Amino acid sequence: MAKNILICDDAAFMRMMIKDILTKNGYGVAGEAENGLKAVEKYNETKPDLVMMDITMPEMDGIQALKKIKEADANATVIMCSAMGQQAMVIEAIQSGAKDFIVKPFQPDRVLEAIKKWVG
Repeated sequence: MAKNILICDDAAFMRMMIKDILTKNGYGVAGEAENGLKAVEKYNETKPDLVMMDITMPEMDGIQALKKIKEADANATVIMCSAMGQQAMVIEAIQSGAKDFIVKPFQPDRVLEAIKKWVG
């Protein structure tokens, strides 16, 4: 069965790019969220196999959303995405339970490598 992935990013074009990479490579999209609050909501609704989570988003940032998702499901698999130069945030994200980290602008190969590593 195809793995379902939840895409969380406040930029519509980034969601579209990730969705494109996923669907072309046989992954399903469980849903999309444009902020951390929606991400937590959608996670609880869809229980995806993996979450691609941007760090910098309105209403609730990706790290807060990650913490909320991990509270609800300790086994949640979350890969964080963010722009260059946010090392402190990367460290906080990993300490908060993120499995991996992808730097934007990302290469499709790097996205797929991270996903395959965690959900096959």
